Amino acid sequence: MTPAALLFAALLASPAWAETHEVRMFNRNDRGPMIYEPDRLSLAPGDAVRFLPAQPSHNAATIDGMIPDGAEPFKSRINEDFTVTVNVPGVYGIKCSPHFAMGMVMLIEVGEAPAPVLPDDLPARARDRFEAILAQGEE
Repeated sequence: MTPAALLFAALLASPAWAETHEVRMFNRNDRGPMIYEPDRLSLAPGDAVRFLPAQPSHNAATIDGMIPDGAEPFKSRINEDFTVTVNVPGVYGIKCSPHFAMGMVMLIEVGEAPAPVLPDDLPARARDRFEAILAQGEE
């Protein structure tokens, strides 16, 4: 293989086109209490999400029953600047572990994601927040 062909092949295999999307975690902002900003992302496989604690006492964790088959669950530590790469297409439900019951949730859709299915055992405020997030996407 020629050097130019090797370079071209390396560029195609490189994650150089992958993006990192930032999500800030708030106790309160102009949209209300216990908020991820943004609360919904549409990503390509291989993109990364960086969760930034804009205010203290938050984390990011996958919700049981709300990640695609074959995806690895994750859970950051409280107050941790945390980055995760999402490779498996589908819908990821994300929660702040200490504030899940208060409705601190978000959606990450990777690739051609089906419509999210909300588990029956979601806390009421988390369900309400997810329904509001989904309604915004329909407007």
